[in-house]
Amino acid sequence: MSTTRERCPWCGTDPLYVHYHDTVWGRPEYDDQALFEKLCLDGQQAGLSWITILRKQESYRAAFAGFDPEQIVRFTEQDQARLLENPGIIRNRLKVQSIIRNARSYLALKEQGIGFADFLWQFVEHQPRQNHWQTIEQVPATTAESEAMSRALKKAGFNFVGPTIVYAFMQATGMVNDHLVTCPAHRECLELAR
Repeated sequence: MSTTRERCPWCGTDPLYVHYHDTVWGRPEYDDQALFEKLCLDGQQAGLSWITILRKQESYRAAFAGFDPEQIVRFTEQDQARLLENPGIIRNRLKVQSIIRNARSYLALKEQGIGFADFLWQFVEHQPRQNHWQTIEQVPATTAESEAMSRALKKAGFNFVGPTIVYAFMQATGMVNDHLVTCPAHRECLELAR
């Protein structure tokens, strides 16, 4: 049996994607605003590849006030029209509106005294799930936890949060460690979860 440690194959060789795989994906994230940004960006991915959104991440941050929900909820119709002309983001009306809607939902939770990280991490009992996949074909697209989180987010008013998007979000934010066991990042994420 080979002892060669290789990255998960999904990131390919694109330097931006490799960097994301090596330093972001699967690392536990507990910051409310960082989780909000990631959830919104994963929603933008619907129907597209993640690398498309990753390449536009800085443009999204500039366009959406650093993903500050307090600022986003003040966006006007003119702001939305400006965003739909911005080539640095996906110019889809429903996707632009979803970030504004999600900011309102985020703030509504906050007004109820519910921290966003606590709200999200409850679906994995506040502890990263450690999977031990041998092949990429074993990795699921959804789980019971992503389905439950999706339902709760929708009930709270969020959109572009179907169970597949939510599972990708859970993987990216370290709620689940879906690095293959042959990947060096698998062990790193195990250590971060301790």
